[in-house]
Amino acid sequence: MLDLKYIQENFEEAKKRLASRGQPQVLADLDELYHLSDELKGQIKQVQALRERRNRISEEVKKLKPQGQDVSALIEESRKVGEEISALEKESRELEEKLNFLLLRIPNLPHHSVPEGNSPEENVLVRVVGEPPVFDFEPLPHWDIGKNLEILDFERAAKIAGSRFAVYFGVGAKLERALINFMLDLHTTEKGFKEVIPPFIANAASLTGTGNLPKFAEDLFKLEGYDWYLIPTAEVPLTNIYRNEILEVEKLPQRFVAYTPCFRSEAGSYGKDIRGLIRQHQFNKVEMMIFSLPEKSLEELEYMTSCAEEVLKRLGLAYRVVALCTGDLGFASGKTYDLEVWMPSKNDYMEISSCSDCFDFQARRAQIKFKRGPKARPEFVHTLNGSGLAIGRTVSAILENYQQKDGSVVIPEALRPYLGGLEVIKP
Repeated sequence: MLDLKYIQENFEEAKKRLASRGQPQVLADLDELYHLSDELKGQIKQVQALRERRNRISEEVKKLKPQGQDVSALIEESRKVGEEISALEKESRELEEKLNFLLLRIPNLPHHSVPEGNSPEENVLVRVVGEPPVFDFEPLPHWDIGKNLEILDFERAAKIAGSRFAVYFGVGAKLERALINFMLDLHTTEKGFKEVIPPFIANAASLTGTGNLPKFAEDLFKLEGYDWYLIPTAEVPLTNIYRNEILEVEKLPQRFVAYTPCFRSEAGSYGKDIRGLIRQHQFNKVEMMIFSLPEKSLEELEYMTSCAEEVLKRLGLAYRVVALCTGDLGFASGKTYDLEVWMPSKNDYMEISSCSDCFDFQARRAQIKFKRGPKARPEFVHTLNGSGLAIGRTVSAILENYQQKDGSVVIPEALRPYLGGLEVIKP
């Protein structure tokens, strides 16, 4: 949620930064927000003036009544003023609801360092790491590799649940579990993150705090009859650990990491990456989350990105880092780096992690603050989140990049201790 006071005092600047997202409806909402806030300020002033008037009348009644003078007209006037105040207060509450409705639907302001652009094609390449493998045979896509090795089954998953699900068998299941443990161990033992096992279900307040609700309700799976949703990512429960709390400055930064299954309806994504493990309704992910001091959050973003990169480096996967342009930023993000891994089946790179700095956008929605001292005024923390990594996509990258001519797949060395020393998955 944006700071209403900032918008009122810096309207043209806010409008310019939001315009760079390329969403006309956002600008229309911002204009309406600005006008409604002006109207609300006017009503508040009116209410204050009427209250002062009623107080003056009350003082006059107290003065004249003991003298035996007729104060009925003053009492009637006070009653009418009270009715005016009640009517204005009702209108003000309605205006506040409209303002809150708009504030919850307006995305974050892009940071000044974010490159301007309208589409993913205008994202800026930051660096390329590693060389894509060269094959002396026609490489297969991971869904065919998994089927041939009898470790992935999409047809039986469709029978159980529907499309965009997978069943893992044998070494496939172990590989998924090995990646989860490998990533958690790396982030907790070397990178300073604290492991968390959060609920895999969240209430509406939690999803509102992160920006998933109300705007993206269609992307979520809601549990019928409950104020509960299956989480789309561990970002939701991790961010809400400190909702409605004030932290001590000494506790910042706080870095959390969690493995969770994730559930997404993928509304509006039909036709995009519908085969294999890339875009599923249920998938596993290791998620990083940081609560930061405002002045340190950009440094924390670089650190979080480097942690996600370290996973790819140790797995020996070629990747690149891109800075998202303003038109490609997520709703709650003010600045994002995407990590894209090389996929032979696409002959291109594919997103495997997004690391985002939301600044105070989520903290303002979730009321997460900190104090620099006992007498200091509370300030909003900055929140950051990033995949460290998406597990299914990592499995698909390993299968495709490490495939051999005979149909086998070599296990990256970093994972072998987690698989009992297994070096190759054989047909």
